[in-house]
Amino acid sequence: HESKEPNVLVTNNPRIGFTYLLPALAFVGVFVLYPLGQLFYLSLTNESLLGGGRFIGLGNYQRAFTDQSFWQSLLFTLKYTAIITPILIGLGFVLALLVSTNTTLLRFTRGVLFTPVVIGLASSSLLFVWLFNQQVGLINRLLVDIGILAAPIVWFRDADLGMFAVILSVVWKMVGFGMIIMVGGIQAISHDVLEAAKIDGANYLQRVGRIIIPLSSRAILLASLVSAIGSMLAFDQFYLMTGGAPRGQTFTSVYWIYQNSFVYFELGYGGALSIILMVIIMLAAAIQIMLQRRSGV
Repeated sequence: HESKEPNVLVTNNPRIGFTYLLPALAFVGVFVLYPLGQLFYLSLTNESLLGGGRFIGLGNYQRAFTDQSFWQSLLFTLKYTAIITPILIGLGFVLALLVSTNTTLLRFTRGVLFTPVVIGLASSSLLFVWLFNQQVGLINRLLVDIGILAAPIVWFRDADLGMFAVILSVVWKMVGFGMIIMVGGIQAISHDVLEAAKIDGANYLQRVGRIIIPLSSRAILLASLVSAIGSMLAFDQFYLMTGGAPRGQTFTSVYWIYQNSFVYFELGYGGALSIILMVIIMLAAAIQIMLQRRSGV
């Protein structure tokens, strides 16, 4: 049947709806489900990058549960995620509060803060490798000049210092992404609500704590989820900045998967580790979404 508005056709025919949905289903099937099925089958074999392999069932998964290096890399990844996620979300929220007003200057500031997001992660990592260089790096020079360091140090030979350098580089690059998400959540709050609270005598901190944070909590949780998933999949920054040094202590889960698949040529085992990591991330995401729904956010 036709609607009252001109040139608008309204229909309840499910075939038309399915026709519109078909391209998305085809895309998901070809680029998500089929590769995922191939990965799962690969994980059940002892396939080598050099060729050859046979079906071994759950052998790779049994090996993974006794692989101390994999669990060490997973623990390091969880530690990295637990440290960097609150930094990204907290700093991103503060920046969002500062630039959420739509003035020309603040729109320009948002653009400047967001610019590092569009820079490639490899380029950003290489930039910070140079900044932390013990001979010509500006960060060592600054710390020596202000008296914090007595002499330049090699950052990437120590696991804690290396992770600090990586965190600094990722915060510089990614804080603008979470900021943009949270700016959208803050701007969705009615200006009248904030004005009414101001008239009632609420100061700025009270408006932030009792109005802005609760009403923008969906955007904050979305930014947290995206940030945590991205941190769990960290690879480029550690590959380029620390190289796993010292002695593999800065291997992330994805880095260890890369090592097994493309350095040790064990594609089947690398596939099994990928499936395990995917399940861990999916379970964590599902738990967060479930808690979000229960809290009514």
